[in-house]
Amino acid sequence: MATSLPLLALRTFVEVGQRGSIKAAAQALSVTSGAVSQQIRLLEDRVGMALFTRERSGLRLTEAGASVHPVLLQAFENMQQALQSLEAIKCRQTLTISTVATFAASWLVPRLGRFNLRHPHIEVRVEATSAVADMRRDRVDVALRHGLGNYPGLQVTRLMAPVMVPVASPALMAASPKITNPADCLEFALLHDADRTDWSLWLAAHDVAKDPRAERGTAFEDDFLLIRAAEAGQGLALVPREYALEEINAGRLVQVLDKPWPARFAYYVVTRQDALHREEVKAFVDWIMEEAQGVI
Repeated sequence: MATSLPLLALRTFVEVGQRGSIKAAAQALSVTSGAVSQQIRLLEDRVGMALFTRERSGLRLTEAGASVHPVLLQAFENMQQALQSLEAIKCRQTLTISTVATFAASWLVPRLGRFNLRHPHIEVRVEATSAVADMRRDRVDVALRHGLGNYPGLQVTRLMAPVMVPVASPALMAASPKITNPADCLEFALLHDADRTDWSLWLAAHDVAKDPRAERGTAFEDDFLLIRAAEAGQGLALVPREYALEEINAGRLVQVLDKPWPARFAYYVVTRQDALHREEVKAFVDWIMEEAQGVI
């Protein structure tokens, strides 16, 4: 049958064995010398043997005491380290961010290192999903969403409106007539986002008459897939400029016209109403708003 360990007595034994003095051990444990002597007597009574011998210079471990002292000393040091690890875990804060995969890959993740350097005690977990997060059920702290900002019951802050630009593969452009105005885009296969409205709105914004060709072509659920299709030469894609910067800079895509148009939707920072009272949430929201100022 298991019995409880006399941890206080064992701790006192370790301190006295290290210092060779009841008075010094009492100071280290912040107790009286009488309390130290009592704990040593309790331990010796329990094991049925003496653990110390008295000498003029103080106390010396007996052979039995000396045989177990290093093990107990290491055990208490291990416990101290374990306690420190638990305290460190308590101090470390975790933040779960939900956003769509394209925004995470093209905009958020390349900048996230700056947040980590500024707030090393906050661990960020990024969930890439196109589904609108249930902030409580999914344990999401901050959602970054592209839409009209209509999220009832939640705290909503406008982050930025991406600028939409038409892009295509260099090979497609080299083999096709030059595009000189927005209407020329209708001569190409148009690649669409899921709701098939961006091209129509972009063309209308540039005074191109309504044309059924603006709504034809392959549609993709995610902008990342849309960019890959454009890279493969399947047609023209209308995407946020930030998303395609890497491909444009690498020469895998070209911007076919310098006629950007702000999208009808914007990106929003969405949190629970009370979330900004938490230090880690406020730190992330402040940081991402600062980052967004550099691209607007």
